[in-house]
Amino acid sequence: MLKILGKSTSINVRKVLWLCEELGLPFELEEWGSGHRSTSEPEFLALNPNALVPVIRDGGQVLWESNTICRYLAGREQRDDLLPRAPAERARVEQWMDWQATELNNAWRYAFMARVRQSPEHADPAQIEASVREWNRRMGILDAQLARTGAHVAGDAFTVADIVVGLSVNRWKMTPMERPELPAVTAYLHRLEARPGFRRHGGNGIP
Repeated sequence: MLKILGKSTSINVRKVLWLCEELGLPFELEEWGSGHRSTSEPEFLALNPNALVPVIRDGGQVLWESNTICRYLAGREQRDDLLPRAPAERARVEQWMDWQATELNNAWRYAFMARVRQSPEHADPAQIEASVREWNRRMGILDAQLARTGAHVAGDAFTVADIVVGLSVNRWKMTPMERPELPAVTAYLHRLEARPGFRRHGGNGIP
């Protein structure tokens, strides 16, 4: 059986848990991370030297990086609806997954650590303000894309991109800060809330 190493409150672990629900894929969750077994233990570092969750073990296959894991599982299950095989269609899905992992994540990190984690190392008001501003700017990019598609991130259909981006949208809504009105993003969240996987894993943790 597929084994997922990580904690169910982690946003990156929740990507994989939600996808498994969409795939109808059984798995065993082994709790690692803050509040559980330390990812600094040699046993974990042998699987992922970055000491980050999630990690999956699928038979003899070991993978880390949450978006890569999602691509792997959707491809393994031959779910072309979630991750198309056609190069152009697949690239549209993957570009938004990569955007989430780089542009969006880098924008929100300082503000989230300050406002939600209340990290003493992230207490500079100017940097918090800059992070909030950049986070909202990138959410405006997403709003424009969703207004164009009228449905999901990469087009009409729900894909793996909506799992990774949708969880980030949920984080944006949960973080106490000033936010602009983004009607297409709000409508998008309502569409995601109709999915059992999002209801189960979309907001069940903030780390």
